[in-house]
Amino acid sequence: MSSPPLRAAPPLRAVLGTLASYQPADGLYDSAARPSPLSANESPHDPLPGIVEAIAEAGATVNRYPDPGCGPLIRALGRAHGITEDRIAVGAGSLALLQTLFQSVADPGAGVDAVYAWPSFEVYPTLAALAGVASVHVPLTDDTHDLRAMAARITPRTRLVIVCNPNNPTGTVVGFEELRAFVASVPPTCLVAVDEAYHEYVRDPAASSALPLCATYPNLVVLRTFSKAYGLAGLRTGYLVGDARVVERLRRACLPYAVTSVAQRAAVAALGLEDRLLRRVDDTVAERTRVRDALTRGGWDVPDSQANFLWLRLGPYAAEFGAWCAEQGIAVRAFPDVGVRVSLGSTEDDDRFLAAADAWRSVPRPAEAAGPGQTHQVREAAQT
Repeated sequence: MSSPPLRAAPPLRAVLGTLASYQPADGLYDSAARPSPLSANESPHDPLPGIVEAIAEAGATVNRYPDPGCGPLIRALGRAHGITEDRIAVGAGSLALLQTLFQSVADPGAGVDAVYAWPSFEVYPTLAALAGVASVHVPLTDDTHDLRAMAARITPRTRLVIVCNPNNPTGTVVGFEELRAFVASVPPTCLVAVDEAYHEYVRDPAASSALPLCATYPNLVVLRTFSKAYGLAGLRTGYLVGDARVVERLRRACLPYAVTSVAQRAAVAALGLEDRLLRRVDDTVAERTRVRDALTRGGWDVPDSQANFLWLRLGPYAAEFGAWCAEQGIAVRAFPDVGVRVSLGSTEDDDRFLAAADAWRSVPRPAEAAGPGQTHQVREAAQT
């Protein structure tokens, strides 16, 4: 008996066919053989007991919907930052809030655009495309935001500008005064979003948070996350600070019940344990210095990162190096033809990475793999 003919699939938006789905490192979620997890910028530390206890307590009521207004969490954030609660919005990770921003600046068919540096957080283009917003990429200069160049690309069509500070994937920062001047130059009709997902790892005294500027510039919002320094990546919680009038509108666009009761309770507990968590951040910063120093001694050219990861300028060798690390059982994030981002993990995992990086530089390669002026071993690849 013949099979019935396949029915046509319902048509979906054409843009969906142009988007690349997010792909985690191979084997990262395979319990049989998990590689060293240095690809997702997570905290390598287990949750503190107080946070685990809060999660367990919240688990007893998961048959009920969570507080859609995230009341206790917003009150705790207001106390932590010394601001009123009406200036805070909470979402399922700062990524969800970024999606809300893109959706909120674009009316269907309005023909608006968003300006942001490139390379930067790799999900920005996807969020823009889904919202019908055109992306305007402004190349980094020396792996850092070129704010003057970004300001020059703002037009009456521009409705959103994003500054990822520290920048993901390069880890570089722009200073507070430079950022203040940039925000002041942006027309008030354009929303400026400063993505501070890695702010807790910043040690450059010139690069303080943009949060104080929100009181002066109503078109500025600052995003933070509990996924990195607070170690709650698996629970997806983030927040946004801005002018109360803007926040009130953005809250309307957020999905109700998106932040689970477990996530809310864990985030409140994390704020109460902030001193202990930030001591862990200090440990990561020290590890950042140790690993970067080891790489530079080995001849690698590594920008001064202010985040919990390092950036390797590998250009055409990025994909090859990423595959090499995977063969060694180490998951890193490769950006083909650009570079490789390596998260700071445990001392053991970082030492495995350093050994793999050193071994890769000594592997002989065919003559055709080497560019002009390079040896067959491509020892200068890390310095291009």
